[in-house]
Amino acid sequence: MSSKKSTLGITVKKDQDFSEWYTQLLQKAELIEYSAVSGCYILRPNAYHIWEKVQEFLDRLIKADGVKNAYFPLLIPESLLAKEEKHIQGFAAEVAWVESGGHSKLPERLAIRPTSETIINDTYAKWIRSHQDLPLRLNQWCNVVRWEFKHPVPFLRSREFLWQEGHTAFATKEEAVKETYTILDFYERVFTELCALPVLKGRKAKTETFAGADYSLSLEVFLPNGKAIQGCTSHHLGQNFAKAFNITFQDEKQQSQYVWQNSWGLATRLLGIMIMMHSDDKGLVLPPRLALTQAVIIPILFDDSRVKVLKEAQKIKSALEKKGISVHLDDREGYSPGWKFNEWEMKGVPVRIELGPKDLEKRQAMVARRDTGEKQALSLAGVDAKIKLLLEQMQQDLHVKAEKFLQQSIVKAENLKDAEKAVSAGKIAFVPWCGTEKCEEKWKERTNAKSLNSPLEQPKMKSGQLCFACKEKANSWFYIGKSY
Repeated sequence: MSSKKSTLGITVKKDQDFSEWYTQLLQKAELIEYSAVSGCYILRPNAYHIWEKVQEFLDRLIKADGVKNAYFPLLIPESLLAKEEKHIQGFAAEVAWVESGGHSKLPERLAIRPTSETIINDTYAKWIRSHQDLPLRLNQWCNVVRWEFKHPVPFLRSREFLWQEGHTAFATKEEAVKETYTILDFYERVFTELCALPVLKGRKAKTETFAGADYSLSLEVFLPNGKAIQGCTSHHLGQNFAKAFNITFQDEKQQSQYVWQNSWGLATRLLGIMIMMHSDDKGLVLPPRLALTQAVIIPILFDDSRVKVLKEAQKIKSALEKKGISVHLDDREGYSPGWKFNEWEMKGVPVRIELGPKDLEKRQAMVARRDTGEKQALSLAGVDAKIKLLLEQMQQDLHVKAEKFLQQSIVKAENLKDAEKAVSAGKIAFVPWCGTEKCEEKWKERTNAKSLNSPLEQPKMKSGQLCFACKEKANSWFYIGKSY
């Protein structure tokens, strides 16, 4: 047991060595295990449960909006991938290929799915004939492989990851454009309501637009290490893929038209973002709505009161379960209460309930919140309802704390010097920008930052507002900062 004690805690602080802190947390909170392939990770039950909750929440939203789930093959012929030139250029460096089957060389290389635009659009060309076949709105939950050669980071940049990808086709541009914003709203609900994560919601710069898309929308999150990260995207593909794959339909006037399309995706990257945002030096901190175990009961046992304490602990467990709270009673032998406290703190269980013989005498239980460490004595009468309220309060408080951090991290900068200063201080610079690629190259070099997105609801631009970097006319306000 002494060896377990020595390895249980995280040995570095979040604000001193963020990367090492994150690496230790993922393993000690039993979220991931490393595999034999670099950049490919095993998701343990504590992590996979979070993804299941995300799936459940988002799946309900998109199905209510009319989207249906399907599944397309993992392997994509090279000839299909090459049909959309801009798209394949955008993914060329990341594609993993299958070149043989058994001992036989394949007549054509097969790409291991980096995304499914090409194989799905080849299929849509077969399925869509008439305006009555539209809209066609499908989503698939699957894995993808992107063989990035940068330093892999679990969840954030892994070579294989889980995601959902929606692929839709419409008769009109207006319908397609409307959907990109609807889906972004759904994603925002996942981030805010489920994960307690505030977001920057906006449109990507042209240089950051998805390969083959007319425009890309995104949610960006700013993390405590001073870096932003793209949380998800919703792309309007226009008619680019429709023309490459000849996806046409007969309209009501019997005229042949190309469809208008979108694609949109949210990946397990979200788990890493949430873990980085909320967790602390003691380990994982989880929003209660995502926790596999929302409450743990730790009985303080002595020989003369063991039976009474365990009986009461079981009663509390049953009452909590009836309230829909997932709860675990930790009555293991050979572990001290203190050791158990540390273990469950590491694993991020939102609420800890301590119950001993002195508590029984007072008809109370000591309850601790994982996020604040605050402890309070709660009467055993109605303790289930009180803990349910406590969990909901913790969910809201985590979002408020993260929102405050985000707002304090945004600095308005109307010139390059101020933007550089903000980014150097680990902040996001909010700048008026002309949006040109030439200008972007200039300020990227000076600030070591990149464009994040431009808010959908723009602040009023003052008359004659100049670009912060090149002093040409600015056309929108943009968030820029260091980014993964």
